[in-house]
Amino acid sequence: MLDAKPDTEIARCPMHMDQPGEGRLEFAAPDHPPVPRAKIGVLIANLGTPDNYDYWSMRRYLNEFLSDKRVVDYPAYLWQPLLQLIILTKRPFTSGANYKSIWNHDKGESPLLTITKDQTARLAEQIAERIDGDIMVDFCMRYGNPSTKSKVEEMVKAGCDRILFFPLYPHYAGATSATACDQFFRALMEQKWQPSARTVAPYFDHPAYIKALADSVRTTYDAMEEKPEVLVTSYHGMPKRYLLEGDPYHCMCQKTTRLLREELGWEESQAQTTFQSVFGREEWLRPYTVDHVADLARQGVKRLAVIAPAFSADCIETLEEINEEIRESFEEAGGEHFTYIPCLNDDAAHISALTDVIEANLQGWTS
Repeated sequence: MLDAKPDTEIARCPMHMDQPGEGRLEFAAPDHPPVPRAKIGVLIANLGTPDNYDYWSMRRYLNEFLSDKRVVDYPAYLWQPLLQLIILTKRPFTSGANYKSIWNHDKGESPLLTITKDQTARLAEQIAERIDGDIMVDFCMRYGNPSTKSKVEEMVKAGCDRILFFPLYPHYAGATSATACDQFFRALMEQKWQPSARTVAPYFDHPAYIKALADSVRTTYDAMEEKPEVLVTSYHGMPKRYLLEGDPYHCMCQKTTRLLREELGWEESQAQTTFQSVFGREEWLRPYTVDHVADLARQGVKRLAVIAPAFSADCIETLEEINEEIRESFEEAGGEHFTYIPCLNDDAAHISALTDVIEANLQGWTS
């Protein structure tokens, strides 16, 4: 800190403040770098989105995603040649077509990006109403834009000396929550004046989250003349090996389904856990959603509903995979009425639940 001089220009510096974000003005040297008023940052994070659905946009996005060692942990010397020469030659075409079918053409962006923007705006409103303090709320993506690095830089430049990082994954997994936090910590490593940081733990069993899920099911069912016979709770899959190596994701998913079933007052057979988005030849967590819904149809189930509790916002895995591929699997096997229950997105009960989680994690930083 440069020596203060009484005849110099007034500058605000946290080193001379009685409390974070507030305090008295001190005199500082004219060449002291400007220091913005201290504030708290709340940075929510989601998986990511391509910038567009053309070949090169998809290739860039898929390359970043599938090169993440948290997502695919095969040795690079085996995986990268396969990824670069074969997978990234073909897959951008098929993935691009899938994204095009669900793209928000009016805004020129993916539904995940649109919904995350809406969630951020709603969260900022609720936080301003419920929590005292100068709090900056923004969002980033683990893959694609806006990047985690760019948003951390913006928050630091804006004066955030404390950042709460909130991966919007109710359930912890190495390939989701952990890699998002990895990227956050990498961004912090590049800061000269590194802010204090906290990360939000999984909220898969938070009462307000479970109630919001149950309310979404009740709302959907109440609007139907003939109720679904079975509710399938479909979670994003992962290799079974990850569970055996200690990843708790599978257990958290099972608990969410159980708590949802108890909140609804249902029998065990009425809400069943499955896993989707299988990739590669390795065995993944079972049962696979796409196969299980077909099995249910062959067993005589005519009316089925599917909900995706692990996704905080509708995306390619829900709007295209569940509502098209998995629906088709059920109907081709003899099912007649398929209902997809949307993610909680920016629903008021969801935003309230997320604000509860944020408020609890800000304790000690806010009055």
